[in-house]
Amino acid sequence: MRTAAGPVHRGIRSLSNSFPGGSSSLSFRRARPGSALSGLRACRRLVFFPSPQGRGRRCRQGSGAPAMEGQRVEVDGGIMEGGGQILRVSTALSCLLGLPLRVQKIRAGRSTPGLRPQHLSGLEMVRDLCDGHLEGAEIGSTEITFTPEKIKGGVHTADTKTAGSVCLLMQLSMPCVLFAASPSELRLKGGTNAEMAPQIDYTMMVFKPIAEKFGFTFNCDIKTRGYYPKGGGEVIVRVSPVKRLDPINLTDRGSVTKIYGRAFVAGVLPLKVAKDMAAAAVRCIRKEIRDLYVSIQPVQEPRDQAFGNGSGIIIVAETSTGCLFAGSSLGKRGVNADKVGIEAAEMLLANLRHGGTVDEYLQDQLIIFMALANGISRIKTGPVTLHTQTAIHFAEQLAKAKFTVKKSEEEEDATKDTYIIECEGIGMANPHL
Repeated sequence: MRTAAGPVHRGIRSLSNSFPGGSSSLSFRRARPGSALSGLRACRRLVFFPSPQGRGRRCRQGSGAPAMEGQRVEVDGGIMEGGGQILRVSTALSCLLGLPLRVQKIRAGRSTPGLRPQHLSGLEMVRDLCDGHLEGAEIGSTEITFTPEKIKGGVHTADTKTAGSVCLLMQLSMPCVLFAASPSELRLKGGTNAEMAPQIDYTMMVFKPIAEKFGFTFNCDIKTRGYYPKGGGEVIVRVSPVKRLDPINLTDRGSVTKIYGRAFVAGVLPLKVAKDMAAAAVRCIRKEIRDLYVSIQPVQEPRDQAFGNGSGIIIVAETSTGCLFAGSSLGKRGVNADKVGIEAAEMLLANLRHGGTVDEYLQDQLIIFMALANGISRIKTGPVTLHTQTAIHFAEQLAKAKFTVKKSEEEEDATKDTYIIECEGIGMANPHL
């Protein structure tokens, strides 16, 4: 989230207004003048594709469609979201599909472009789990090449040696090990509750139960929690491979039946801080939702299970059809605990207003699984985020999955900014099973 404690990424923007008339298939080849996509210089660049005779034919491409250099896929890491997500999605799909990859302009849209420690450790782990070949991967690098081989199971470690998010490491590696030759154990070290990323509690409380609807299961053991700036956290993720992923259909929102969460402190911070966050969040929610009991548990993390000082809160709303939404926030030096609790509560309430079945922070995390699934998947969302549009773009270009995004035609959604994302998955099959 906007905070380390939450599932939000700072700088996410809704691009729902990019869909003319509110209904469109997502196609980034022609950006409407004045739209959020029209500024992409990549829409006008020339790229070369190999012809059947082996000679390059020139064609005009839009919005950074990956080019092919011989058999290597070329990805522009500076378009659209312009951050680490492009690297994670394209590298995971490269590994899964056996596509040699070159990513240029890595994180060009960030204030400090190039690879950071968490990106480097993630790339190295994916290289190791498929016995691949990685070139140009060092801190600050803006270009890498990756040549994947067979995905194997076993034990693999990624250590950011910073507060870099273990959850983002999981986003990169999880799709890959689902199609491994044998079960995998991922030892991920860094920040469990880190800035600019989902917190581990969001991954466990929201992502896990929804992602498992694709027909796989995973276990996540939180050994140690780690916070900014020291990191020091460790989670162990165990995943068994699958033959195929099932499609999902998340279009029935249902009604909210439960609201619960946890407010935590670690290190030298007193439990009162957690209690104040929880109380402020409950007061905020009750202004809008009065007929449900809101249970937010204040927690003092055991000293032997947390490294450094930290605080934060996550609040989850569950519906009658099993949909999950969250809001979260992290404490910061000089920020009142009440303000942290209120921020998380307002985030949750905003996600409940749009009428979708997933919150804005889960949208983009589901796209790669929809692309790989064996059949047609549908999810209902609020405004489609730039992270989601970016994930769709690269899933279409690399995996050749077919996505459409249309304004929801349900009567109950008539006055809301609600969309249906539909994907005809490629039916990826595990060759080892």
